Amino acid sequence: MITAYQLQDNRIEINQLGLNDSLPGDTVWLDVVEPSDEERKWLDSYYVEEVPDSEDLNEIEATSRFYQDKDGLHITSFFPHRSGKEVRNTSVSFNLRPHLLVTLRDEEVGLFRLVRNYLKRQHFELDSPMVILTALFTSKVDYLADLLEEVYESLEGISEMTLREDTNDETRDQALKDIALQEDLNGKIRLSLLDSQRSLRYLVRNRRIRMADHHQQEIMEMLRDIDSLLPHTAFLFDKINFLQEAVMGFINLEQNKIIKIFSVMATVFMPPTLIASSYGMNFHLMPELRWEYGYPLAIGLMVVSGLGTYFTFKVKGWL
Repeated sequence: MITAYQLQDNRIEINQLGLNDSLPGDTVWLDVVEPSDEERKWLDSYYVEEVPDSEDLNEIEATSRFYQDKDGLHITSFFPHRSGKEVRNTSVSFNLRPHLLVTLRDEEVGLFRLVRNYLKRQHFELDSPMVILTALFTSKVDYLADLLEEVYESLEGISEMTLREDTNDETRDQALKDIALQEDLNGKIRLSLLDSQRSLRYLVRNRRIRMADHHQQEIMEMLRDIDSLLPHTAFLFDKINFLQEAVMGFINLEQNKIIKIFSVMATVFMPPTLIASSYGMNFHLMPELRWEYGYPLAIGLMVVSGLGTYFTFKVKGWL
């Protein structure tokens, strides 16, 4: 899908382009989502160099994600996208030219719809493609901050739930799953923050782009926000590790209690078992076989030996 954002009389006109359409001259943002082979060929006519493909979007080397060529400045950055409860990072390719921004991605991203609504409602004055670029990154940093707050709230709930005395094993098992999900989400947030930091620093370092003072100020503010958010991700990793160890500790304690009960029960029944096995040998010369009260005496010895072992453990505090 190819979408052209045209600037007409200080207003944005949004149009879907087909393969037979040409790029309007007043386009400030060309957004390409999940392009087909035919759409890539159409886009290739507006590139001097090669159009980035899916493999290029997934490269992690700095030289592959941030570079400049005859088409202008190229930046590839991760953008978070939520699908149900799952949050994943999607690579987006930016090609910044003097009067045009080209974005290319293999799937839809919710933050792009948000910026699109901002453009429709004229939330900011659009005077260059840099406005759109900074708006997208600002929305991303704000969203990542919201996700961090969500992770913190989820961990607080897990902490309160698992540290209660009446919490059962089933609840703690579910808590372990939730902790693993929050650890995965926190890792994706940190990766996206670090990637955004590299992208914005590259923009600031690049002197070939004529950047207005207010754009540079916005970027510096975003970098300060990222610097303040990164320690939060480290703190959340520590909290996740603590909760994981605490829940595992509680589970191990419950298992140790069960094993302890079995061990005590085996020890308590050991003397009665010894007595029963001794009088179960049925040798001919055993004098107790002729005792009138031999059977109740043997039962009594087993009961006394078992209770004696139990109360000995009780007095020593082993139970």
